[in-house]
Amino acid sequence: MKVLSILGSTGSIGTQTLDVVSQHPGDFKIAALAAGSNIDLLEQQIRVFRPQLAAVWDERKAADLRLRIADTSVRVVSGMDGLIESVTVPEADIVVTAVVGMIGIRPTMEAIRAGKDIALANKETLVTAGHLIMKMARDAGVRILPVDSEHSAIFQSLHGEHGNKPRRILLTASGGAFRGRKRSELENVRLEDALKNPNWDMGPKVTIDSATMVNKGLEVIEARWLFDVSAEQIQILVHPQSIVHSAVEFEDHAVIAQLGTPDMRIPIQYALYYPDRKPLATDVLDLFSIGSLTFEEADLSVFRGPAFAYEAIRAGGSMPTVFNAANERAVALFVQGRISFLQIYDVIEDCMSAHTVLQEPKLEDILETEKWTYQLIESRW
Repeated sequence: MKVLSILGSTGSIGTQTLDVVSQHPGDFKIAALAAGSNIDLLEQQIRVFRPQLAAVWDERKAADLRLRIADTSVRVVSGMDGLIESVTVPEADIVVTAVVGMIGIRPTMEAIRAGKDIALANKETLVTAGHLIMKMARDAGVRILPVDSEHSAIFQSLHGEHGNKPRRILLTASGGAFRGRKRSELENVRLEDALKNPNWDMGPKVTIDSATMVNKGLEVIEARWLFDVSAEQIQILVHPQSIVHSAVEFEDHAVIAQLGTPDMRIPIQYALYYPDRKPLATDVLDLFSIGSLTFEEADLSVFRGPAFAYEAIRAGGSMPTVFNAANERAVALFVQGRISFLQIYDVIEDCMSAHTVLQEPKLEDILETEKWTYQLIESRW
């Protein structure tokens, strides 16, 4: 039996992780669940999975949850200290980091220090602190198991290659809600349009990032750290069917790809059971009914997210933090109706242009850079 702690249990990845757990009774135990503010769903999860610990970011929400579950033995904690306690529960083997945002960095570091394997679904952890996280994991003998479908596909394609280095990583993208649109067609898009991903069931932040292709830029930076490759070795392919989840080209130009239905439970389950595979109640991939698989070049002059990511990698140091933090706040402004869809790119570009790079940033520097970025946006937007 594997024992899990789940950060972000009420979000898209968290709920699908618990669905995988439910499909395999007896294989998993939940030690801790952590959520932001959705205590209605968290209460339901607590009553089903009976963790020993539950963490809520907001103390007032935590106090409310304590009253709701007073009939159980579950202890409720809050804030960053609560998140850290939830990932360092002694019984836990694997920590699933499924929170959105840089809030996931410190708990991930503490989980590594505690010797926990990390099932990683929090992009920001590697985007902003990859140079710290990967070294910590190596030093601690901890495995970083990617949960994102693309990075899981790369991980699976490299499995069994016995040290053969990739020549190129072929990172696929659905193209998001606005694939094929020209810039002029994006000037007046509405929030509800940006939230319509054609293939994937994701949370609102990630769905908007898919529409701007910023999430593909974040994944480029993640892949750079996870697989120890340069930015030049990562090529983005728009693949509308979302069947080829990514591929690896080797030195002999052979390409190994991982294919599957667009169901996040597949990479989640692979990370939880690695290196084993188990049955999963999901749609069967029927290539006859699909008929054809197509690939397109991404138009980075319109969908500028990846271009910013490559620029951030070249600048190095604290620049990826600025890219990530600027996008995070810009998406929030778009959701609030304060900026247009295309102005998300303008906010990112403005912040990156204004930033002086700090090389080899420590955690405190990363968090200070995030704060600087937020303050700049508040003063200008």
